[in-house]
Amino acid sequence: KENGIVVLDNVRGLPSGKEPFTSSDYVICIGHRGNMQMTYDDMPDHSSKQTVAVIFPNHTIRMVSKSDDYLATLVVVNATLLDDPLLRIINQLRYRYEPHPWVELNHREYDVIMHMVSVMRETASIEIPNWQHFMMNQLEFLMRLLSHYRSIRLNETPVEKRVSTLFNNDLAQHFRAHRDVEFYAGKVCLSTKHFSAVVKQETGHTAAWWIRSQVTS
Repeated sequence: KENGIVVLDNVRGLPSGKEPFTSSDYVICIGHRGNMQMTYDDMPDHSSKQTVAVIFPNHTIRMVSKSDDYLATLVVVNATLLDDPLLRIINQLRYRYEPHPWVELNHREYDVIMHMVSVMRETASIEIPNWQHFMMNQLEFLMRLLSHYRSIRLNETPVEKRVSTLFNNDLAQHFRAHRDVEFYAGKVCLSTKHFSAVVKQETGHTAAWWIRSQVTS
């Protein structure tokens, strides 16, 4: 909690057993072996070998059953960090993961994701200045990789082509001179109303919120 990001290995089930569990944290769950059948907000789902789930805070999971050999690794992130501009990609992906958090990777993709988690685990074990900043950069890259793999597996629009991504790129370039939503809506050729609705859907925050966040950071 005090560091904001932690890697938990050798996870064999939910902390609540078969009782419903709702986390206040942001969680990435990587399955290594076995199978756990569960419900996610009362919808059937599962965690198994080479599956990765991105679970946003305040969603309820209940374990239905699991095999004796089930094993997973969790990357747990304090939800307050999600408002940091460095992790804006997480909010950009929110609308993709909240309805359907799980994706199954192939062997190579799984190995790459686990390599990144290993780097995060090693970073957490040493004392360095700006430790949290290093971890957040690694988390940001991990989510970009996972987003790329997920877009291939589920035939989704790549993150770099989404309105919210174009908006954030424009915002980083123009926020000193332009702090009105209309300007950024015009950059992507959308009406202000439609632009605002898409940004809110894709990130969980309004365009005005992102502008204020960029200015204050």
